[in-house]
Amino acid sequence: MNILIFLGIGLVAGWLAGLLMKGKGFGLVGNLIVGVIGAVAGGMIFDAIGVEAGGLIGSIVVAVVGAVILLFAISMIKKK
Repeated sequence: MNILIFLGIGLVAGWLAGLLMKGKGFGLVGNLIVGVIGAVAGGMIFDAIGVEAGGLIGSIVVAVVGAVILLFAISMIKKK
């Protein structure tokens, strides 16, 4: 059940990150992948700076931050 929750958070995070980055999303499957990778990256970033975000909303915020950073990095790489 936890993996389904994690995937759901990743999907929401990828979708929100695509909206925040003004259309830089990759469709449903791509957003899920970006969201899941962003959730992991966001968790590492928040751990590194010593910030904890609890609960479902906190998890979504962490995942969205990570996904936005990931989409920004991808957009910078694609420009080169």
